[in-house]
Amino acid sequence: MNLLPKSHKEFSEKDYWNKFFKKRGNKAFEWYGEYLELCGQLHKYIKQKDAILITGCGNSSLSADLYDVGYQNITNIDVSEVVIKQMNSINAHRTSMKFLCMDALKTTFNNDEFNVVLDKGTLDALMPDDAEETKQTIDKYFSEIKRVLKLGGRFVCISLLQSHILSKLLETFCDKSWMFRVVRCHEAEEKNAENTDGPTLPVFVVVATKFKEMPQQILEVCMAGDKMVRLQTPEEVKSYVKSAQDTAFVTNGLAKTSLDDDNEVSLDLMQPGEDTPRYTLYVVDQKRSQAINKYAVFIVPQGRESEWLFGTPAGRRQLQDSARFGRLVVAVLRRGHKFESLDAVKEELAHAAKMLIPYGFIGQIPFLSLGSDVGRRVKVYEGASQMSGPFVVEDVDVEGATHRRLVFLDNQFLVQSEAKLKTVKRKNKTKLVVDFGHISLYHSFMCVGAQLSHTPASSIAVLGLGGGSLCMFLRKCYDDLKVTAVDLDPAMLEIARDHFELQTDEHLEVQIKDGLDFLKDEVKKGNKYSCVMFDMDSKDRSVGLSCPPRQFLENHVLDDVSNVLAENGHFILNLVCRDTELHSSILDTLKRHFKHLTTVKLYEEVNEIVFATNSDKMYDNEDFDKAVRELNANARQKKLVNVRCVDLKDFMQSVSIVS
Repeated sequence: MNLLPKSHKEFSEKDYWNKFFKKRGNKAFEWYGEYLELCGQLHKYIKQKDAILITGCGNSSLSADLYDVGYQNITNIDVSEVVIKQMNSINAHRTSMKFLCMDALKTTFNNDEFNVVLDKGTLDALMPDDAEETKQTIDKYFSEIKRVLKLGGRFVCISLLQSHILSKLLETFCDKSWMFRVVRCHEAEEKNAENTDGPTLPVFVVVATKFKEMPQQILEVCMAGDKMVRLQTPEEVKSYVKSAQDTAFVTNGLAKTSLDDDNEVSLDLMQPGEDTPRYTLYVVDQKRSQAINKYAVFIVPQGRESEWLFGTPAGRRQLQDSARFGRLVVAVLRRGHKFESLDAVKEELAHAAKMLIPYGFIGQIPFLSLGSDVGRRVKVYEGASQMSGPFVVEDVDVEGATHRRLVFLDNQFLVQSEAKLKTVKRKNKTKLVVDFGHISLYHSFMCVGAQLSHTPASSIAVLGLGGGSLCMFLRKCYDDLKVTAVDLDPAMLEIARDHFELQTDEHLEVQIKDGLDFLKDEVKKGNKYSCVMFDMDSKDRSVGLSCPPRQFLENHVLDDVSNVLAENGHFILNLVCRDTELHSSILDTLKRHFKHLTTVKLYEEVNEIVFATNSDKMYDNEDFDKAVRELNANARQKKLVNVRCVDLKDFMQSVSIVS
């Protein structure tokens, strides 16, 4: 039996509703949830002693439910004689409740007769579009509501708030004589989701309270929890509502379909009134045939979000594959917020987790994590660089150790620099200091290139200072080495000195200078380096090249690099390139400038280390084997490491000789 209207226009026509209720019979039809889902909001805005008018009551059981819990002064009206006859019969024992056949556009009630006008879907039915004729109808409806409401009375409207309906509500009730509030009713949405295979749209309760003229207009919204957010303009109200509707559109789609294996969707979760996300959720699907379990949420502890497994699409795909879930939601805890416990995080994420349940999943949602807590992230310092914008230095706990990190906030999931901290005892007091022997995997691979080209009294130029961990390791590993670090950003030198314990002296110099100008000037001066390292990130997000900036791979720059290298010197490049065509062209360009090219691709990392030299000798695996062993021996001798800084097996398995 088809009970849906053929066109939107039929929603507002009396004949349609008479036919509808005759077909439907006495079974209640609830458009936007039943009493149990709505009562949490209704009880806040309707008192038991209030005189209540329900417009367009239909055959909803809402008024009967309100009556049965103590709301006895209720008048129901509807334009359909059929439904009013039905409802009078059904509710004959509720003696003080009235059901009247009356047009809500022209009621016969006295002025100021009601404390509450309750509208559950009637406005949505009356206003299927924003045609001029429809607007005139709604003007009559709102005029009646304003007329019959007492001072201090409330117009309580349950609606899906399509854009034209919200605009009309704001146009009518958004002035200094009305307090206007929009509250999202999650309970009704969840109930609707259980009862239908179709899309679940956000359900809102609009409360417009009639006052004498106030000093200022009052606009409020509550999209989650109980916290009201005070807004300044109607446009802000529209923005909040649209955001909720857009999110519902995405989550509805995700609930009914599966993403392609190579795709993922990300959603930010915000606390009411805050500008920065509290969580970011990544939704990853895989083919059902490969999945053992249907659904789970994985909570990433604070400080672990930048790791390859959690911080990259490929890593999240591997995490899902290993757990074999049909859908995995990876939840990242964003910086700038406090998280009490893992249980508290689970509770906060419960609603979002329900929204993302795939079709057919039944039961309790599994929440997974790396341990029993949410990790620790402590802000050490925050500031702003004129070159790179706002940044934060923070200490995070990773696998039982504290790491200090520099993060630029325009790319929050990328760790710009990192140092491991260790505890030392000085004057009977313990203190956390930087462990200079602990460097990142890609930095340790770059140091193999320094060992390859190392000679007594050799010099290395490092373009890109960061926190200075690479430079400090080289400085402490080789007594006879002169390290010159170059960085465009003066803030980097301050950060490295103040928070990463960079120590400059005759063996370690820092120049604040454009790296392009540095190379050009060194060529003019005739200075030679045993090794030149590029360890710079690119601020240009428009190309698939994160390191180095594109201009540092132009022909004239590579000519300068070649010219400042000593005989048998090495150019060591930290290359992060996600564009396969661009990657191939970069290697082709390097081949034109250097006789020999070797790459080392880091396992589970985006970094690739390129070794380039114009030495007559072509380096082979034996040379790299020897360089790794000597580097490890030097680092042990200087007590930088206990065992090794480079795993020989990992390195040799990753080496690829290009030319």
